[in-house]
Amino acid sequence: MTGTTGSRAAPPRWTWVDLRLVPVAVAVWAVTLGAGHVPPLVSVAVAAAAVLCAAVVVTRRDRSGALVVLVVLAAVATAATAAAVRGAVHASSPLTELGGDRQVHVVLEVDGDPRRIGGAAAPRLVLDATVTALEDGGGTARLSAVVVVFAPEDGWTGLLPGQLVRARVTVSPAAPADGVVARLSARGPPEPVGGAPWVQRAAGGVRDGLADSADRVLDSPAAGLLPGLVVGDTRAMDPVLTEDFRRAGLSHLTAVSGANVSIVLAGVLAPLRRRAADPRLQALVAVVALAGFVVLARPSASVVRAAAMGAVGLLALASGRSRAALPALSASVVVLLLLDPRLARDAGFALSVTATAAIVLLAPGWSRRLRGRGSPGVLADAVAVAAAAGLATAPLVAGLSGLVSPVSLPANLLAAPAVAPATVLGLLAALVGAVVPLAGDALVWLAGWPVRWLVAVARAAASLPDGASGWPAGTRGALLLTLLLLAAGLLLWRHPRLRALALAVLVGVVVLGWPLRQVSDGWPRPDAVIVACDVGQGDGLVVPTGPGEAVLVDAGPEVGPIDRCLDRLGVDVLPLVLLSHLDADHVGGLVGALSGRDVGTIATGTLSPADDRSAALDAQAGRAGARREVLLPGDVRTVGSATFEVLAPPAEIVTAAAEPNDLSLVVRVTHRGVRVLLTGDLGAAAEARLLARGVDLTADVLKVPHHGSADADEAFLAATGARIAVISVGADNTYGHPAPGLLSTLVRAGMRVHRTDLHGDLAVVGDADDWGVVGDGQVP
Repeated sequence: MTGTTGSRAAPPRWTWVDLRLVPVAVAVWAVTLGAGHVPPLVSVAVAAAAVLCAAVVVTRRDRSGALVVLVVLAAVATAATAAAVRGAVHASSPLTELGGDRQVHVVLEVDGDPRRIGGAAAPRLVLDATVTALEDGGGTARLSAVVVVFAPEDGWTGLLPGQLVRARVTVSPAAPADGVVARLSARGPPEPVGGAPWVQRAAGGVRDGLADSADRVLDSPAAGLLPGLVVGDTRAMDPVLTEDFRRAGLSHLTAVSGANVSIVLAGVLAPLRRRAADPRLQALVAVVALAGFVVLARPSASVVRAAAMGAVGLLALASGRSRAALPALSASVVVLLLLDPRLARDAGFALSVTATAAIVLLAPGWSRRLRGRGSPGVLADAVAVAAAAGLATAPLVAGLSGLVSPVSLPANLLAAPAVAPATVLGLLAALVGAVVPLAGDALVWLAGWPVRWLVAVARAAASLPDGASGWPAGTRGALLLTLLLLAAGLLLWRHPRLRALALAVLVGVVVLGWPLRQVSDGWPRPDAVIVACDVGQGDGLVVPTGPGEAVLVDAGPEVGPIDRCLDRLGVDVLPLVLLSHLDADHVGGLVGALSGRDVGTIATGTLSPADDRSAALDAQAGRAGARREVLLPGDVRTVGSATFEVLAPPAEIVTAAAEPNDLSLVVRVTHRGVRVLLTGDLGAAAEARLLARGVDLTADVLKVPHHGSADADEAFLAATGARIAVISVGADNTYGHPAPGLLSTLVRAGMRVHRTDLHGDLAVVGDADDWGVVGDGQVP
């Protein structure tokens, strides 16, 4: 079957014949994905079976389609053999024999930039590396093992790809499906062994120069975004802005993507195209430019992936046939998966491939139809590309994030005019600034204007109510949205008369339904005593204390959920922030809660002297303009109409060996006459000690400790006398929370259980005479 070509002047369009390499790419992807979950012998058997099947195909007389089948079988055999070799190497690595708390010295070759993880507590870095030597027990073993390293910032931040360092680490073997041999955890700084290659040092200097120039010339959000957009340097990215870009469907702009590569190639090739240079020369120049850009942006998995997707068009350019992009895309997928099998499980890789395929297959035809209806060429191309990529990747995005973003298409259309100027000016600023810093600053100033536009678009789109709606996460959610989109597309294609009706329904929903929902959803409740925000697997509780004002207790694991919950509640002022302890599921989202809000005091209980996260929290408080305070049992704080009584932990039990969970700040809140006991992540032993001290634990509402963990003391739970139990817990979490036994215990104690994983945000509403619990948008 061949697509209609239209006039003779129309460029050649793809045909079904061009899809012959697609089964090859799918086969390699499937084999690579499955090989990590089976022993190497199974991969060997798969390879042998593929060879036998190929031999049978060769001997058959009917050769129709035999070439495609043989190529697919060859791909399966190759991928399975490669997987078997990797599995054997993984099993025989000396690193797999190490584990527990045993520490060894290793020599590492850094493979990519260290990436910052963590929240308000002491941040950690993660980086990809290759172990070249293992020093254990006086001997040295030479090896080449791909690992992932978790390390503190001290000494690790400035490492460059290709650099050799020696470090003392704890080794945790990884599953073959993870694509690495082991996970290494370092506590101290590394010891340099060898410098990075001069190319990487030069590229690092250019990147640092751009970041420094942006910090000097631009305001905070734009200063962090420009280096990320241009060269993938996200060190200064505002995490709240990153979340806004994600909710707006613009997350591909917060780091290097295929769009950047396309813009760079277009800029390099423009002079050659104006002079009608030989297509092969254009392709050669583009290859050189592409290689240079990969070095500058770092040869990480995401950059190499983006470069490969950008290079898909090079074969089409050299051959003069645009439809060559289809087999080029398939070949790129095969090569990348064989070189780096970890991409088979990489969500970004799947999104890049899907978006590129949609742009190649769908966008040209959609653009022609829009042009035929009088749309300007530039607008037609922008709409077609954004719509094709957005619709094709929507099921994957929904499955991965549990979100559907209706604002993604208009946000991308509004952002599109600013992406190319920002990228080109930023790249010129990086290169020119390395030689003439003043000229680089001037170019950064110019680039700042389109970057500010991108920031404004992302923030506006993310702030729209229902701009990003919840959707079932995982494979089920992705398949459901795929089926809905296919069904809708088929109906509109087969029945053109339905298009006007569909447009009318869409306009009605936007013009009438959306405003009506905003007025009638009944949230926030003016009589709220406390709100348990749905922050996933963590705690984030809000006590409204006045118009636009509230006390925050913990901030959940990520910046987005707690920021959105506070926005929904209309909170702009946080006179007091209480942190039960500094584990990531309680403070990881703190920067999102503090950003753009007036903050008074950030308080904790007495922290362990061995807790190295307190300094980072102090710094976070300083940046927010907040005071730091440590609360002790007996302390009472009154904010607005709410009173906060501190019950634990007593200073005498705080030792270096104490578990952070057992040192959780325990507070009883009395608000509107209703008492709520907040218990952090206390375990059974700590609960029993608190009960044995004779502390008055009575409350009307119990925030169940540790997200409903089975590690709970039944006598402690009963001693609260609470009628309601609220569990802040993430849906489909891997910890088994809340534990069935714990739920039974709460019921036996006479409590009615409410869970954020089932009901979303939960609010205790009313007063001492008449109170109850409602979920977000539920009006009793």
